Amino acid sequence: GRDIDDVSDLIKRIQNLGRLGRTVHIYPDAEEFMQRQLLLDGTARRAAEIRRKPELHPLRRELLKAELLPYQLDGIAFAAGAGRAILADDMGLGKTIQAIGVSEFLAREAGISKVLVVCPASVKSQWRNEIERFCTRECQLISGGIASRGAQYANNSFFTVCNYEQVLRDILSIERVKWDLIILDEGQRIKNWEAKTSRVIKGLRSRFALVLSGTPLENRLDDLYSIVQFIDDRRLGPAFRFYNRHRVVDERGKVLGYKNLSELRENLQPILLRRTRQSVRQQLPARTNEIVRITPTQEQLDLHGSHMQIVMQITAKKFLTEMDLLRLQKHLLMCRMSANSTFLVDKQPPGYSSKLEELDDLFDRLFSEEGRKVLLFSEWTTMLDLIEPLLTKRRLVFVRLDGSVPQKQRQGLVHEFQTNPDCRLFLTTNAGSTGLNLQAANTVINVDLPWNPAVLEQRVARAYRMGQKRPVQVFILITEETLEERLLSTLSAKHDLALAALDAESDVDQVKLEGGMEELRRRLEVLLGARPEAPLDESLRREAEAANVRREKIAVTGGQLLNAAFQFLGELLPAPPASAEAAAASTEIAATLKQSLSSLVDKDEQGRPRLTFALPDGAALDNLTRVLARLLAQIPRS
Repeated sequence: GRDIDDVSDLIKRIQNLGRLGRTVHIYPDAEEFMQRQLLLDGTARRAAEIRRKPELHPLRRELLKAELLPYQLDGIAFAAGAGRAILADDMGLGKTIQAIGVSEFLAREAGISKVLVVCPASVKSQWRNEIERFCTRECQLISGGIASRGAQYANNSFFTVCNYEQVLRDILSIERVKWDLIILDEGQRIKNWEAKTSRVIKGLRSRFALVLSGTPLENRLDDLYSIVQFIDDRRLGPAFRFYNRHRVVDERGKVLGYKNLSELRENLQPILLRRTRQSVRQQLPARTNEIVRITPTQEQLDLHGSHMQIVMQITAKKFLTEMDLLRLQKHLLMCRMSANSTFLVDKQPPGYSSKLEELDDLFDRLFSEEGRKVLLFSEWTTMLDLIEPLLTKRRLVFVRLDGSVPQKQRQGLVHEFQTNPDCRLFLTTNAGSTGLNLQAANTVINVDLPWNPAVLEQRVARAYRMGQKRPVQVFILITEETLEERLLSTLSAKHDLALAALDAESDVDQVKLEGGMEELRRRLEVLLGARPEAPLDESLRREAEAANVRREKIAVTGGQLLNAAFQFLGELLPAPPASAEAAAASTEIAATLKQSLSSLVDKDEQGRPRLTFALPDGAALDNLTRVLARLLAQIPRS
């Protein structure tokens, strides 16, 4: 028989045969096919209507919770109309929001109810966050051990999100569900058509399918063939015929290039849509911010947790001393560093960092695009040291500016980045956040969050400023379940002096204790969230409490003993001089001593004054007691 190109025309022919008195038998599977095809035809017609003038269509504001740009609504209509499609837009054009939009459009127009999203493990939670941000559909994130994951697929949620590795392990559970739409994020993961993961994923069945890829696939035909197989396994024909038609090889079979690309593009036009940033630049906002949420390694979580526990112990105290504030600064700094890499804290190689893994993937996507120039910030030079190998292995030309670079050399680095098209990346600490004009950059990566939101804006302003002719894309990397997440939620346009006091590198060197400490405590509670439960080991908790009680008793007893000793000395010493001049001198000495000692005095948890100082060693204590004893021995007794 022949392929059916127009189901509506086929139905008309069947109806005409009925009018002529002919008997027509339609098998159930054929009837189901025709009904499904009619539905697809109707969806395609409505999608085509949207594509005629997407900038004026009401769905730009009504489809999702955020207003869509015209090219984004056009991409949604293209993919929905095609039924099975590849969206290969440049990075940063919003492929995720378009995929969510396709799902919502098909739910309304084609009645779909089950969507499977397959993505890299590092962006699973990001998918869930974007779904919650842009639509009202429920989302199930697949997690846990293989035994518990099976039941998670058979859920009532509209979206189910899993990673590529899980598909391979959970294929039996996945195949039991009737999926309406399957979305492959970073679709180049199935580029190797002989790999087991590729074969398993291409065996999945669904009415609709969407592949997202930021890679210009038309220049990588080997990758392209495998991905198109998932969308339409008949479109490019057998592999041997496809490669023979489009590869240029030498006598040994080595690929020298590709041919007949215009014919290939025409063949792919119904299923592949690619827009570059340049092609839609008129629609793009001048600046877009993207928060990249990253799952930490267990080692990062453990290290972060140990320092956060100390932070919680300090903030639980009724009175915060200056020493407490210094300790807070230190351990909060350790928390922030561990969110980047354990190596920043413990200096133990190789270090554990999911941020470096994310940066590795991000660099692949960014630098596959011509014209991408990136400005990358981190608070710490050690983090820049860890990032550099990711650049050298790609043979990327870059420059680096940190506090160790002399002022007279800095302008030369700026000139190199601004004028050399091969110099793709400017690597810097906050030393590069002020006073530099770097409009050649159209991308800013914040590897970590500064305490001060003004510093964040200063970073971005190096590229996003007068003279910038291209839209600027800003990435902020956030490690989940760490202080960074809480810090992100507290950032505002107004600089918070109270929180700045907790920054070990802040210019703020004092906080007024009258009322200010209470405000600081309140801000800390916002920053840190609910205090953690007591340590799991109850014996450790009891031991810590007992040690605190012992220290308190010793401190009180020691204070009483010292007070009694000085009272005794005062009674034994000769009476003060009678002359006014000598009395004034004595009073002045006492005032000077009190002023010197005041800097060592704070308050304990009951509000009692407490004198705190450190002796250099045990010998100093022996010497102090000997001097006091000699002083007492020389006082005449009555």
